[in-house]
Amino acid sequence: MSDAFRAGRPLAEMPRLDWASLAGEDLPEILAIEEAAHPYPWSEAVFEDCLRAGYHLDGAFLQGRLIGFSVMMMVLDEWHLLNICVDPAMQRRGVGRFLLERLLDSARADDASCVILEVRAGNRAAIALYESAGFADIGFRKAYYPAPDGREDARVMRCSLS
Repeated sequence: MSDAFRAGRPLAEMPRLDWASLAGEDLPEILAIEEAAHPYPWSEAVFEDCLRAGYHLDGAFLQGRLIGFSVMMMVLDEWHLLNICVDPAMQRRGVGRFLLERLLDSARADDASCVILEVRAGNRAAIALYESAGFADIGFRKAYYPAPDGREDARVMRCSLS
């Protein structure tokens, strides 16, 4: 991870964020954030499947309140970031960067070789965040995401941890 990424955007207006694993009892808060942040949110059943499958669901907390989360799937020595989501009222304040830093640290501690993700081709803010963390394009998925005009392409990105 680059020093520029670690420095990141200051969380100037916010007290220290906490990070913790999430469980089934966190689903109402997770769903509220997911539905507020995405025009095509994941369903409760998808999150339940993620928990049942043993995926890592981790959250960023501000003064005890969940304000963002990530969902990671592990396959052998690769981690796949399936979802990273921040409460719209808390976006552009470094919460996404905080979550990404923590999950990359966790992946390294687990001796993962890399983290892979898909991101909407038009999501410039997320792409810039991922690039600043060392992610680079490795592929492209045509018509991967639902969109108002049909489907939107995805960029597939990878961050090598070794």
